[in-house]
Amino acid sequence: MQHAVGSPLPPPHQSGHGPIAGWSPAAHHPGPQQQPAPAPPPGFTGAPSGPVPPAPPHAPAPQHGGPPQPPPPAPAPAPQHGAPAQPPAPAQPPAPAPQHHAPVPQGSRPPETTGHLPLPPGGPVGMPSVPPAPVAPDPTTTTLAVLLIGPAGAGKTSVAKYWADHRRVPTAHISLDDVREWVRSGFADPQRGWNDHSEAQYRLARRTCGFAARNFLANGISCILDDAIFPDRPAVGLGGWKRHVGPGLLPVVLLPGLEVVLERNAERSGNRRLTDEEVARIHGRMAGWYGSGLPIIDNSQLDVPATAQVLDDILARAIASPPKW
Repeated sequence: MQHAVGSPLPPPHQSGHGPIAGWSPAAHHPGPQQQPAPAPPPGFTGAPSGPVPPAPPHAPAPQHGGPPQPPPPAPAPAPQHGAPAQPPAPAQPPAPAPQHHAPVPQGSRPPETTGHLPLPPGGPVGMPSVPPAPVAPDPTTTTLAVLLIGPAGAGKTSVAKYWADHRRVPTAHISLDDVREWVRSGFADPQRGWNDHSEAQYRLARRTCGFAARNFLANGISCILDDAIFPDRPAVGLGGWKRHVGPGLLPVVLLPGLEVVLERNAERSGNRRLTDEEVARIHGRMAGWYGSGLPIIDNSQLDVPATAQVLDDILARAIASPPKW
């Protein structure tokens, strides 16, 4: 039996069986072609009534003895009466691909952020640590360059040797009088008169001591120098030593009373012993150091070890706060 409209019904689907191989619902009994919906009358602006026309079916198989029929064209929507033609909609940009984030492990959460600065994890705020009190420098273990100033008979050489012998780091004693006496022939003895020749030898001996001190210091060896220089001749005395050794030189004045100086000078011998008049004149000129700001040790009642201990105390303060001279 052939139906008047449509294709014949497919055979009933049985459970467990697929479609019958080779069976096509429209292969043997094609139905009539679908006609497009009629265009709305002019002036109609509402939505068309009736069901939405289905999509065009597959092209029917050709009938026996007839040419193949082309598929019907898709109906074009009719323009509304009086409305201008709408331009085609612009192409939409493709949607961005979704970003995949690494999964957050269980039991943890990302740190809180403010802007672009990550915040540290919260926690109790501890008390600020108090810096330890500064340790006083130890002059016995520090590389130093010391200039011991004093008149003849003040005990400079004895104190300098004792101080150098009892330090815990290598220390050298450089005596200006010893360097002057390196000159054997042509030695200019100031006791025979102070002249240009004796002044030149003093300057040469000071430069030699300064070179030796810098060499010792460059090799990690402290040094102590002793010289009888006067405060009224800073360019020749203190300023000259500063140029020869360097700005880190620490000057200390050793100045006992006049009676002590005269007594110690009387115990000397050779060209190092001066007349009492010369000793008194030099001691009077040395009194000018009291207004210089340099540390002064009056060792009139101190022996050599006690004077060396006072020298260490002065040097400890000088290391912490270098004198300006």
